[in-house]
Parts: sequence; C-alpha cells; structure tokens
Amino acid sequence: MPVSADYRPDPRFMTLGPEFADPVRPADFPQTRLRWRNDRAAATIGLETLTPDEWLAQFARFEPLPDNQPGPLAMRYHGHQFRSYNPDLGDGRGFLFAQLREAGTDRLLDLATKGSGQTPWSRRGDGRLTLKGGVREVLAAAMLEALGVPTSRAFSLVETGEDLQRNDEPSPTRSAVLTRLSHSHIRFGTFQRQAYLERGDNIGRLVDHVVDGYFPHLADAPDRPVAMLGEVVARTARLAARWMAAGFVHGVLNTDNMVVTGESFDYGPWRFLPRNDPNFTAAYFDETGLYSFGRQPEAAFWNLQQLAGCLTLVAASDDLVAALYGFAPAYREALQAAMLARLGLAPRGDVADLDLVNAAFRALAEGGEPLRWEPFFFDWFGGEASERRALEGPRAALYEGEAFRAFRGHLAGFEMDRSERLDHPMFSRPEPEELLIETVEALWAPIADTDDWTPLNAKLAALEAARQGWSLA
Repeated sequence: MPVSADYRPDPRFMTLGPEFADPVRPADFPQTRLRWRNDRAAATIGLETLTPDEWLAQFARFEPLPDNQPGPLAMRYHGHQFRSYNPDLGDGRGFLFAQLREAGTDRLLDLATKGSGQTPWSRRGDGRLTLKGGVREVLAAAMLEALGVPTSRAFSLVETGEDLQRNDEPSPTRSAVLTRLSHSHIRFGTFQRQAYLERGDNIGRLVDHVVDGYFPHLADAPDRPVAMLGEVVARTARLAARWMAAGFVHGVLNTDNMVVTGESFDYGPWRFLPRNDPNFTAAYFDETGLYSFGRQPEAAFWNLQQLAGCLTLVAASDDLVAALYGFAPAYREALQAAMLARLGLAPRGDVADLDLVNAAFRALAEGGEPLRWEPFFFDWFGGEASERRALEGPRAALYEGEAFRAFRGHLAGFEMDRSERLDHPMFSRPEPEELLIETVEALWAPIADTDDWTPLNAKLAALEAARQGWSLA
C-alpha cells in the first residue's frame, strides 16, 4: 500500500501484554460507505496517499497497517462513572488499531475506533455507533480544534449499513464506524484497574510505558510516578482551562474519559454554551449538574485525585499530594492564557492580564441571555483593534453596559498577537462560526431525510477556515 515517507509505525502498547488488552476482531459490516476522510490529519502520519479502496480496507475492515499491530486490541480499564466505581468497563465498542509517530513533532499517536463491534467488554451492548453519533463527534472535534482545545481528531467515518435500536434517537437509526487520531488512550481508569487488582508491579510498568512513550523528558526523573503525575496534572489543568475558554461542556467527565496526555476525546452528550451559564449541563442524565460547565475544573481535579490514589502503590503519598497541589495554580495560569488567546491579545506579563480576564468574565455575565458566548470573542478578537467593529456590529447595544465599559477600559495597553489574523475573511462577516445544538440538529436533518451531506460538508469547511483564521493552537 502506498504509505508516504512520513509513515512511521511504533506499536508499543501491545508490548504491555495481555493484562492490559484483549485481541479482538472487527465487525463484518454489510456496507462500507466512506462519509468523512481527514486527509489533513492523515498527512501527519503518512496515510494521505491511500486510495479510496485502501482507505476502506484500513478503516472499515481494519486490515493491519504495515509493520504495525497485527490486530486490534480492546483496552482494559476501570473507572468512576458519575463518581461510582465500575470495575466492568473496558473498550466495549472500540479498539486500538495502530500506533504511529507524527511528522514534525515525533509525538506517539493512536488510531482507535468507536463502533467497530463487540468485544469482551461490551456488557450486552451491540458494539455499534449510530451514524448521527459519528457525525456529532466529527463536528465536536473540528470545532474544538478550531478553538485551540487539545483534542482527538475525527480521522474517518464510514457508514456500515445496519439498522440500530437506540433509546435516545428515533429508531431504527443508521450505523457507522468512527476512527479517531489521538495522542493517547491511556486513561486514568487504566491505572485504576491495576490498583483495583492490587498490581503495583503493573502500575510501575504502566508508569514507565507512559514516561517512555509520551513524556521522554521525564526519563531521568528520580521518582517517575511523582514526575508523571505532575505532568498529567499540568496537562489536565490546561485542558480544563481550554474547555472553559471555549465554552465547551464535555458532559461525561468520568475517569475512563480522561487520558494522561491531557487531550479531550470521546464526545457523547457534548454541548457548546449558548451563553454564559455555570450550571449548563450537556447530558440529560446529569441530574445533579456534576459535570456542568462551571464544575468541570472540579471534576478534572477529582479525577486526578483518583489517579494519584492508584500511584500510592508505587510512590509516597506526601509526594503525590504535593504534585496534586500544582493543579490550582496551573489551572489559573492556563485559564488566563487561554482567555487572552481567545481575545487575540499578547499577554503583558503583569496584573493587567488577570484584571482583563476577570473583566471579560464579568462582561459575559452582564450580557446575560441575549449575549451568546462565541460572538463575544468574535466581536472583541484583537481588543482595541476590533472596538469599532464590535460597537458597530449586531451586538452593539449589548456593549453599552457598565461591565462592558469596564472591560473596554481594561483593553487599553494590550497589543494584538499576530494582528494579521484580523485580515482573515471571516472577520468581515457579522457572525462567527458556532456549533450550538440547534445547528447540529439542522445539519443532521438533511442527512436523515434525503441523505444530503452538503450542509455538513459546508460546515466542516467553514470550521476549517475558522481554525485557520483564529490560529489558536
């Protein structure tokens, strides 16, 4: 098969052995119809040269890639689900397909699936994914990448020709298999399983695997478990801060949905904020608001505490606690940086940075229901350089309140970071790209009704243009 020179396989997870994963077979689908192919992502791992037939062979039938894993592996893990421990988890409708190195960064990346069939961990489920669920994940990943959030990337979406029964969708509904490209699938729950089994030896092996594969700069750390936890704390703090600046609500922040590399993935009942609301939830079953927008940093820290608890089998508790203490300052610093980035401003490096960020949050709160989250950052991107655009735009009347006058006062003295970004065509429009639930439903309707993918493809092209315009990563 015609892989490019950038294809560099590195299938190292399988070396951990049978206590961490189970060999499985992909489902034999009655149909394989390609619906989404991410050639930009494929180019980073040397697979953009695959022909259409070769693509389906790899990402619908899951024939092994050259010199990579000989077959799929369903990963084993446990997890807290809404803070109730569940020892019966694992990859129930997905598997790790391959591991490769990323061109330009040398990062280790995973190709993993969702909807690829039953595994030993399916728990009476059918192992399938609805086509609508796959479309929603493609959209979520594209929007998050555009907004600078560390995220998995939807790599391939193939419709598979089965009728599925679901309680949360009109059924029967269409089926699909999704492949995602992600930095890691080593979950907090991967450690929890070994701690539950009291396998300190395997936790030590897993620590070494994570350090050697993902954090090689920690290779010479005198206490690898503590050093690894410190790195995971910093990356998770950055992820939570980026969610908050993006107005994103993941919906299900269980320990099996968080990975050690601090990357967002597995998008189920996600939402983007329509407006500033700390109590906004994404999942209809989140009855207590445990994973509401404003509680996401708390959820991330709670999950880190569970990871630290696992590491007590191989490290001193006091040292692990000290590493956990790094979360709060790391989160504050990351949130400040993320908010300034969303406003397109270069940090000044003094108290003015924090003052401006606080003023922005107060302004968002004052704007209330009429002010949507995303248009605020769109209108004020560039700070004073966009003041005229904001005050003459469709939300001008909202920007006359006291909190907005204070916000505008705090913009003084801030320079735009890469001012040429305002020349991008999207800033000549009155409205930004948004991805509210109403938009998602409107994009799905023509697919469901007439198999018309034109609106979805247009939206994905617009999100890619927005990614280039914001240039936040």
